[in-house]
Amino acid sequence: MDSSYQLDKPLLDEENSSQVNTLECTGDGSVCIRGHPALRKHTGNWKGSTLAIVYSFCSYLAFTSIVKNLVSYLTKVLHETNVAAARDVATWQGTSYLAPLVGAFLADSYLGKYCTILIFCMIFIIGLMMLLLSAAVPLISTGPHSWIIWTDPVSSQNIIFFVGLYMVALGYGAQCPCISSFGADQFDDTDEGERTKKSSFFNWSYFVANAGSLISGTVIVWKPGGSPLARICQVVVAAIRKRDKDLPCDSSVLYEFLGQSSAIEGSRKLEHTTGLKFFDRAAIVTPSDCESDGLLNTWKICTVTQVEELKILIRMFPVWATMILFAAVLDNMFSTFVEQGMVLEKHIGSFEIPAASFQSIDVIAVLILVPVYERVLVPVFRKFTGRANGITPLQRMGIGLFFSMLSMVSAALVESNRLRIAQDEGLVHSKVAVPMSILWQGPQYFLIGVGEVFSNIGLTEFFYEESPDAMRSLCLAFSLANVSAGNYLSSFIVSLVPVFTAREGSPGWIPDNLNEGHLDRFYWMMAGLCFLNMLAFVFCAMRYKCKKTS
Repeated sequence: MDSSYQLDKPLLDEENSSQVNTLECTGDGSVCIRGHPALRKHTGNWKGSTLAIVYSFCSYLAFTSIVKNLVSYLTKVLHETNVAAARDVATWQGTSYLAPLVGAFLADSYLGKYCTILIFCMIFIIGLMMLLLSAAVPLISTGPHSWIIWTDPVSSQNIIFFVGLYMVALGYGAQCPCISSFGADQFDDTDEGERTKKSSFFNWSYFVANAGSLISGTVIVWKPGGSPLARICQVVVAAIRKRDKDLPCDSSVLYEFLGQSSAIEGSRKLEHTTGLKFFDRAAIVTPSDCESDGLLNTWKICTVTQVEELKILIRMFPVWATMILFAAVLDNMFSTFVEQGMVLEKHIGSFEIPAASFQSIDVIAVLILVPVYERVLVPVFRKFTGRANGITPLQRMGIGLFFSMLSMVSAALVESNRLRIAQDEGLVHSKVAVPMSILWQGPQYFLIGVGEVFSNIGLTEFFYEESPDAMRSLCLAFSLANVSAGNYLSSFIVSLVPVFTAREGSPGWIPDNLNEGHLDRFYWMMAGLCFLNMLAFVFCAMRYKCKKTS
């Protein structure tokens, strides 16, 4: 575990390294930043993971400050239409959650998590500075002392804004899986007590991140084990080359690295599992597998652990795919929910609630429910299931999908009532707010917050626990890429809505004047898709095979 926090006390000297009792070291192969076995007493645990949580808080605070106000900025300052703003927000967020694949590949293959976090943190900060500059363009391009370079302030502002915006997406997104994996790696997998603490880490990490989100809405273990993508390709190539070979009846004769550890640095051995037998051919030993110098050709033969890595990724894919729609539903909180809130009555007495700030209900729900889940629900679940963590990550994700569907149903009911009031008050053709309190949006935000507590944390825990040791950053990146795919799906759906609904003089479901549209039908459509997706998830979850480590 990263000993950069303990540099004042040497962890392991060359002279006495052989005398260290193996019981004092972690059992999962973790090493300190110097490459020595990590000692439980001086490294890791909450001491190291707390720093990852603090950093998550700071970065998420900055990121969500942009997310929560982006649609308002695009419509009111850059004068985009509702559809264009919703599409741009979804596309940008999709990019933010696609960038983790870049960071994860660099972390697992070359740089390690710590260095990757530092590099993309700088990109993140530069992007934030460019956003600040874009906001200042209208000020520095007017008046007697205006800069002559701003020949077209509007175009310059847009260029700087979007370049900075996507630098933020790259910088923040690429570091995300590294931070989560870095923090979780501080707990030893082979120690029962620390393994339970790891589950708590995911809960509190999400809690602290949402604390940063609330503020924005209201006021390393270093073990790169070679390229995981190269190992995957090697298994595929070797299996194809031996596609004509017969599999042995006894799986123990398949090739595996001798000794207790795996051939992959920083990874434990994985036990052979049935299913996906085609890829087992990559571990069949043949005379042609050796090179002239006696070494095995890794593109002709792979270890069982290497084969099981690929199997795990394949088995994860259906679960990953069924969670995409949840991310698409969640994206509505930053787009259509805000647009809906902008045409509701935002005054409570003399106090006005900005539509974007009402997203804080979702964050408050998370902040309340994470401790409740940790302290109340887990012990209750434990009594029925006998599991230390109460329920499995898959069960947790399924519950979250159910609440996301309820959120869409709530949003549809609110919008149906709002349109009825607009009709009764004769406001259909007026682009104004209707006399219906924005507080009616509370349930839909709260329900989607409940869905986050179950689905998002469950998804992160699932990808971490089920991923191969040397692929944890990559797998956590895929869990974030799930959000990316969901945002792109949301952007695609929003783009298709006017194509199929705005015909023959009809303004469509999501026009600029929502009083003339039928946003409720959009929400009902999303609720129906959520129901079908939940059925698909249950089918995939029931068929999923968990990994087995030696």
